[in-house]
Amino acid sequence: MEKILVAMSGGVDSAVAALLLKQEGYDISCAYMKTWMNEEGIDVFGDCPWHQDIEDAQFVCKHLGVDFEVVDFIKEYREQIVEYLVEGYKNGQTPNPDVMCNRRMKFGKFLDYAKKNGFSKVATGHYCAIADNKNNSRDLLMGLDPSKDQSYFLAMITQEQLQSAMMPIGSLLKSQVRELARLNRLPNAEKKDSQGICFLGKIKIQDFLEKHIGEKKGVIVNAENKIVGEHKGLHNYTLGQRKGIGVPSNSDFKSYVVVAKDYDTNTLYVDFQDALNSKLYVDEILVKNPNWINKSIDAPCKLLGRVRYRDELVNITYEPLENDFAKIKFAKTQRALARGQVLALHSDNIVLGGAFFV
Repeated sequence: MEKILVAMSGGVDSAVAALLLKQEGYDISCAYMKTWMNEEGIDVFGDCPWHQDIEDAQFVCKHLGVDFEVVDFIKEYREQIVEYLVEGYKNGQTPNPDVMCNRRMKFGKFLDYAKKNGFSKVATGHYCAIADNKNNSRDLLMGLDPSKDQSYFLAMITQEQLQSAMMPIGSLLKSQVRELARLNRLPNAEKKDSQGICFLGKIKIQDFLEKHIGEKKGVIVNAENKIVGEHKGLHNYTLGQRKGIGVPSNSDFKSYVVVAKDYDTNTLYVDFQDALNSKLYVDEILVKNPNWINKSIDAPCKLLGRVRYRDELVNITYEPLENDFAKIKFAKTQRALARGQVLALHSDNIVLGGAFFV
């Protein structure tokens, strides 16, 4: 009987994933990944309800009659995710910790732990699907529920990782997952979904970055190249930001938005939000270090791309360049694309891979 280790978060999605695998006859155990706690000198922000999550996970496993353990990945999470987040912002990028957590932790460190302890695969509660193809490899597919599909966050995983992954709820709607939890009397059937990055809790990302990066004041410049204010550090601002810039627009009809950040000169650029010719809008952009889940693409071609988790798929032209770069041409003008963001690359509902905006 195949042994599967389920990443149990305490939420209903991973609980139903474990339920389905047990019903299918797999030999399952569950583990909670302990990642960011106020222990051994490691600081914590906000109110991350990890105590409750562990308790909920324990109740689910007791109800299912399967083994449960807590695995300590505090050090690894700090090195692989938190430092990635902080260094990214320091270097003028917009990191995506959820994408990297999947690649480096859930299907990285956690999968390694599972293999060392006799498990053949790990399972998660992701709203994605996995399909075998004719090349003896596997494809990552979008989840059936369009409002819950999480395939964007898995665009940077590898074929090797996918070979050892299971995502049992990807072919279900969220409403069906809830109903299964109720029908099988899972203790957390009515638990609300978690939001945001757990280790931040209720703290704002700006407050977190201020502690780890500090202030680095500079000028705010408008489209006429006039200084209109002072910023407190470029990492505190995002492209397309409308509120909280700290610069009066002096107009009843127009308001400033952030359109560019120059880290060489420590300058924040703003323009009016209806200025379609501003730096905020692009028809093409460079990406680097493309990750291909299955077969790599080495020639120009038409694909689909998703620039953010909630954005719709858009038609693109993908053109490989030297040194692991590629040019992306969008069929529809895109707004506020930031360095370090992930572009998910698709062929219909198949996630081919992803790349980082330069």
